[in-house]
Amino acid sequence: MTKKSKKLSLALIPCFNEELTIASMVIKSKKYVDTVLVVDDGSSDDTTAIAEKVGAVVITHEKNSGKSAAIKTGFRYALENDYAYVITIDGDGQHNADEIPLLLKDLEENKFDVALGVRYGETTEMPGWRKVGKRVLDYTTSLGHGGNVTDSQSGFRGFNQNALKSITPRLNGDSFSVESEQLIRSHDAGLTMGNTRISCKYKGLDTSTKNPASHGVSVLSYVIWMVAEKRPLLFIGVPSLISLIIGVLIGIYTLQLLSLNQYNITSAIIFPYAILVSMFIIIGALGMFMGLMLHVLPSIVKRSRVE
Repeated sequence: MTKKSKKLSLALIPCFNEELTIASMVIKSKKYVDTVLVVDDGSSDDTTAIAEKVGAVVITHEKNSGKSAAIKTGFRYALENDYAYVITIDGDGQHNADEIPLLLKDLEENKFDVALGVRYGETTEMPGWRKVGKRVLDYTTSLGHGGNVTDSQSGFRGFNQNALKSITPRLNGDSFSVESEQLIRSHDAGLTMGNTRISCKYKGLDTSTKNPASHGVSVLSYVIWMVAEKRPLLFIGVPSLISLIIGVLIGIYTLQLLSLNQYNITSAIIFPYAILVSMFIIIGALGMFMGLMLHVLPSIVKRSRVE
């Protein structure tokens, strides 16, 4: 009887100019996984040299291509080297690597495909304004078929090999949209997901290489684009229907004004209403037509490929 081979685990740390924190993140992560992989996304400091010195496997991008590119590089490496579990953890020190076993437990024992680290309660130092932005992105990700999302922007999460095979080819976004896209693609693939409470450090750390407001807007715009692509009737059709209804209501009001001859309504008063009616009705009708076409088109394309 042959001995069953051990299922290997990998800690994936995407980073950009993290020379101050990368050593401690690698050393702590090594205690809980078989391999630590650092994907240096075009750093101009000593991130690569330090990570290699403390025992990490390092893949370096020649130029900065964004977090999504770094994550995809790490996922491909894990698949090529047959790792059963991958834990992604940011290199800036905000996550506690000692909590890696919590995520591995959800993958190994609880058999979830994806283990999402959820920043919760007193164990997180998240500022209030970040909490508001996080909640907006959580709701938007949920709208994009990400399921009932509790922390869409947490970079501390785990994946089993089935999840890696399912979502890696489908990741098309760039920069920091990768967290939301992972959840949306996972939901589309029917993967199971567990929520694991984690701590998070913010005080005294520069936890983002990008302006937080710019970060939030870029993620939000990409997720909205995904919603429009996946659910055109919701994103385009519903607002267009509302526009059409508004146009009809203004039109009815305009006709009522015309019927009130005792007030001597002039064309100068009616003309602006007529313009508004035309705008709302035309935009509404075109939007509804576009939404219906985008909704039906994928089915037509899929059917033609089958035939």
